[in-house]
Amino acid sequence: MKAAVVRAFGEPLVIEERPDPEPGVGQVRIRVEASGLCHTDIHAAHGDWPIRPNPPFVPGHEGVGVVEELGEGVTHLKVGERVAVPWLGWACGRCEHCLSGWETLCDRQVNTGYGCDGGHAEKMLAWADFAQRVPHGISALEAAPLTCAGVTTYKALKVAQVRPAQLVAVSGIGGLGHLAVQYAKIAGAQVAAIDVTDDKLELAAELGADLVIDARKDDVGEVLRRYGGAHAALALAVNDAAFEAVNAGLRRGGRLVMVALRAHGTVRVPIFDTVLNGTSVIGSIVGTRQDLAEVFQLHAAGRTRVICETRPLSAVNESIDEVLRGQVKARIVFDLGAGR
Repeated sequence: MKAAVVRAFGEPLVIEERPDPEPGVGQVRIRVEASGLCHTDIHAAHGDWPIRPNPPFVPGHEGVGVVEELGEGVTHLKVGERVAVPWLGWACGRCEHCLSGWETLCDRQVNTGYGCDGGHAEKMLAWADFAQRVPHGISALEAAPLTCAGVTTYKALKVAQVRPAQLVAVSGIGGLGHLAVQYAKIAGAQVAAIDVTDDKLELAAELGADLVIDARKDDVGEVLRRYGGAHAALALAVNDAAFEAVNAGLRRGGRLVMVALRAHGTVRVPIFDTVLNGTSVIGSIVGTRQDLAEVFQLHAAGRTRVICETRPLSAVNESIDEVLRGQVKARIVFDLGAGR
């Protein structure tokens, strides 16, 4: 099989031939049809974060494909079923976090494309209990971005406790942000979309944003306060100043939900204003298996649109460069057979 492999941090990925992986106990082998390119893949390939993966490894945690072999003990999946493999590749199922519905906080978790090989390959392994069935009617190319970008923003809105008629600010309209706008509208919120590129602001308006704010020329906090302030703000732009800008636009009791995982970012939170106004700063990391099931249900019901561009796996390095230059409207998905 072909795989895009990180051989050394900061170096171009290498397309190489590897033997088909053999599923162990509780695992399945998947013939990958589509694999989304997330900014996290780039952080992994560059070794940006304090906890680093161990090269050589295959990144990718938006892998979608067809089960082709079952490991010992797997009975609930069948060969030929389409499944998605998210960032949360495995969790222990026994700790307080897993048992209380917060498996994404499990201390022992294994992350796909980081702690084990991921989806930027023609075939991959997955723990069967964490491979999510993709409902009929959802293509592999659509399912791939939903597997991380979708479930991450969907969960962030839950964490933000968004209710109908509230004002929600979405900072950063891209792979995650274009889905966040849609989930906020589904929740009945008024949406303020914030970005620094014309095409992304236009996309946000097309997807239902009630207000678009161009952070190149507008004071984000001031504009939000003009509308009473945001009840919640999702910080999706990988930029310290963008975090602080939306935090400044919260109303009393508002919640800043940090989602973008900047490698060495620091946000200044004014103590006086935070205490006086009763605002909150919260971190939100991906979503659970149940969250992903709900994301797929919404998409199957026609409630969301996935905006993506396809590339062959051989274009992985050029695609990474496009993302870093801000030239991708929403999501790049590697087509490993879904389009054929």
